Amino acid sequence: MICLTADLHHMSLKTGNQLHSDRTEMSLAGEFVKMMEARDIKGSFFITGRSFEEEWDEVKPIVESPNIEVGGHTYEAFKPELLHRVWNKLTKNYNGPYAYQYYDTKKTIDIIYKKTGKRINIWRNHMYMHGPNTEKILKSLGIDICSDGVKKENFTLQKDDTGLYNLPINIIPDHEHIIHAERTPEWIAQWQKRYNWSDDFGPDSYYIDTWAEMVLDQLKENEAKGRLSVMIIHPITMYLADGFKAVQKILDYIQTRETIFMGDLLPKETKAAA
Repeated sequence: MICLTADLHHMSLKTGNQLHSDRTEMSLAGEFVKMMEARDIKGSFFITGRSFEEEWDEVKPIVESPNIEVGGHTYEAFKPELLHRVWNKLTKNYNGPYAYQYYDTKKTIDIIYKKTGKRINIWRNHMYMHGPNTEKILKSLGIDICSDGVKKENFTLQKDDTGLYNLPINIIPDHEHIIHAERTPEWIAQWQKRYNWSDDFGPDSYYIDTWAEMVLDQLKENEAKGRLSVMIIHPITMYLADGFKAVQKILDYIQTRETIFMGDLLPKETKAAA
């Protein structure tokens, strides 16, 4: 079984991907959704709240697709950055003060409900930033599952003391492991030198074809062993890396397997209570 996820961001965020693209992130996500619909693949898309306010015309067809489950991805994506950097330096909590994180989370939930009429119950923080207040805040606001972080040996929902379930990604992520846009080999070398970055799949980045083969191998291994795969795709990354060529091979495989919305992984008793 495969849980395909995606993270989408408002264009005013001006990410490296966005600055290197000749198309908006949402227009590319819309194209990706059509690829999913053609193959009857389900996906859980985590979308920043500001996207609903600033780019509703492009967001609307994405969130109205029957193949897409909507989740929150913070409202501002941790802007202004300086505030979060200072708070992290002072308290080791990049998410910001409790009241700020609560407000940002609620604002995201509210704008999604206002635009779609849907109450979301899944969440992923931008950059997987999971602070000490995250579980309590999310659970208090009706979120059931948070998908932060990367753990390649985690294949089930993990329930914490608040009752919130955590479900990390267990297939090699795309953005951090693909050479694309500003992430040239030289840029990556400098970045590694400065931050010594690594996740559960190591520190290396690959060209898109190599990465795609790694993804397919991992998906097939999990399927053979009856394990849940939780994967992340950024449509804009797929576009910048090779114009969606490699990801279509991945989708061709995924369409032969069972896909599931993240929210449908909840135990029956939790769904009933909701």
